[in-house]
Amino acid sequence: MRYYIADCHFYHKNLLTEMDNRDFESVEQMNEVMLEKWNKKVHARDEVVILGDLSLGNGEETNEILCRLKGRLYLIRGNHDERYLRDKDFDVSRFEWVRDYAEINDNKRKIVLMHYPVFCYNGQFRRGADGTPLTYMLHGHIHKSEDQVLVDRFSTETRAMMRKSAHQETAQPVPCQMINCFCMYSDYTPLTLEEWVECDQRRRNKADR
Repeated sequence: MRYYIADCHFYHKNLLTEMDNRDFESVEQMNEVMLEKWNKKVHARDEVVILGDLSLGNGEETNEILCRLKGRLYLIRGNHDERYLRDKDFDVSRFEWVRDYAEINDNKRKIVLMHYPVFCYNGQFRRGADGTPLTYMLHGHIHKSEDQVLVDRFSTETRAMMRKSAHQETAQPVPCQMINCFCMYSDYTPLTLEEWVECDQRRRNKADR
């Protein structure tokens, strides 16, 4: 099984009172709850793609977190990951790879991975014969902020555009699929692509009410 998650921010104490206002009494409690939720879902051989900003801890602290997290881990580098990645005490071997950008396949669909949202991502117009989107852009970085409103607005307007491709007889709406895998949207739990699609739709429906 393959899961995705972004912006866990282990050890980031300020997020308890600023920006996210996470509902924890301490950063230690936050770390333990996130570890518990992760390991309840993920098994040892599962893959987890971390879409940046895993930890604000130093190398030793982040090593301790990684040793307790289940799964085969892949890191898309975020703006807050440099602190531990550059620490001489950090053991990078816990990650299968560390990249700034990646394109992978997940059950016959292209997945574009980056910490920051990419508005015109590779494969954005691709649809299957039944109209199903074939490419998804998964990202993090913006948390639940004003930037999320702007990304949603762009996605909505793009989906309303009609476009005819070489493989279609008639124009169809652009299947723009930009999903913010922010950990708070999933209750700090890594999700599969299908689960993120459902989670994103529920969030959009709630925002439209």
